[in-house]
Amino acid sequence: MSENSKSQLYTEGMKTRREVLGADYVDLATSKMTEFDEPFQTMITQSAWGSLWSRDNVNKRERSMMTVALLAALGHHEELALHLRATANTGASREDIREALLHVAIYAGVPAANSAFKVAKKVFAEQDEK
Repeated sequence: MSENSKSQLYTEGMKTRREVLGADYVDLATSKMTEFDEPFQTMITQSAWGSLWSRDNVNKRERSMMTVALLAALGHHEELALHLRATANTGASREDIREALLHVAIYAGVPAANSAFKVAKKVFAEQDEK
C-alpha cells in the first residue's frame, strides 16, 4: 500500500505506535515487513494503534497496564516483554506493573502471573543494566 493511500487512522496509529514502542523498535519492525505480512502490519497499525491506543478515554499509563495484564493472562510472553519495555514511554511504573500482575494471579491464575513476573524481572534487569 502506498503512503498516499494509507488512511488517517494508519497515520495516527503509526504516530502512537512510535510514541509507545519507540521509533527505533517501529523502524526495525517496519524494515522487516514483506509483501506477505504488510496487510497484517497495516491492520494492526490502524486497529490496535489507530483505533484503540490513540483513544483518549484512558491514558497511556492505564492502557499499558491493561495490555500487560491481558498479555500476561494469555501467556503471550514475547509481546508482554515488548509492552513491559514500552512502560518507559507510557508512564506505567514497576509498581503499576506489579499491581497488574497481582490481578492476573487472582483473575487468570497463579501460573500465568508467575510466568509474567519472571518475564518482568528479566526485562527490568535488562533495563537496569543500561
